[in-house]
Amino acid sequence: MSEASNIKMQNPANSKKMLLAMVGIGVISAFLIVMSFELTLPRVTRLKAEALEKAIFEVLPGTVNTQAFGVAADGKLFEVQEGDKPETTLYAGHDSDGKLVGYAVEASGQGYADVIRVLYGYDPAKQTIIGFQVLESKETPGLGDKIAKDEQFQNNFKALDVRISEDGQLRNKIITVKQGQKQNDWEIDGITGATISSRAVGNILGESTSNVVPVLYENYKKESNEQ
Repeated sequence: MSEASNIKMQNPANSKKMLLAMVGIGVISAFLIVMSFELTLPRVTRLKAEALEKAIFEVLPGTVNTQAFGVAADGKLFEVQEGDKPETTLYAGHDSDGKLVGYAVEASGQGYADVIRVLYGYDPAKQTIIGFQVLESKETPGLGDKIAKDEQFQNNFKALDVRISEDGQLRNKIITVKQGQKQNDWEIDGITGATISSRAVGNILGESTSNVVPVLYENYKKESNEQ
């Protein structure tokens, strides 16, 4: 008897039961996935918030309390309320005396493997980047992930020059150079073996600081004049 004849002789009822079973398994699996996501979402959200808060204190040493702001289309800062999702989110850090320590700014951009999310600290009084933390990265373990772990690379962000010129823009845009070739305070000394990832950090900071730092510095000058 041919294979075709065997297929024709199969019981249609059995095929229907098999199809219903497969559909049922699919529905149950989807339900379990959704339930797992819903149950774990609050914990994931809380852990991300805690990690962000810790990162803010790391990039703005001396900070004891923070306040979230967004940047409006007219360049003015506005307080972020629950539910707001500004294009750029930053956090004003103040010390125990209420004095402004600086601003922690979130930024992101394409890395080697995926999008890299970072947080950097900006001191408007010194006009420098004073801290840097990687919030999220899927860069290659042992290579690209050095942007978050390598001490020499982290040293780039203790006093990275982001001074503002008379026209209100950055004097020099942040860039990444090959390891050992850094000559200027606005340059990031890259990581050998993680060229793309370290260069991505330079691109992220270069783009973000060009757009955000002039706004923050202008806001800082206005507040200083009012005091």
